[in-house]
Amino acid sequence: MEMLVYLIPISLFLGGLGLAAFFWALRSRQFDDPEGDANRILTTDWDDHPKP
Repeated sequence: MEMLVYLIPISLFLGGLGLAAFFWALRSRQFDDPEGDANRILTTDWDDHPKP
């Protein structure tokens, strides 16, 4: 039971760290995709020079 004194704060800290990383990814527009991978995979065009 004494180990829970250490494990609970560590798990809360790591969960908060993951949540902060997720919100950072949202703010830095990591999930924006104007072309749309779902539509791009259905086209028959070959992309020899992908966009950066």
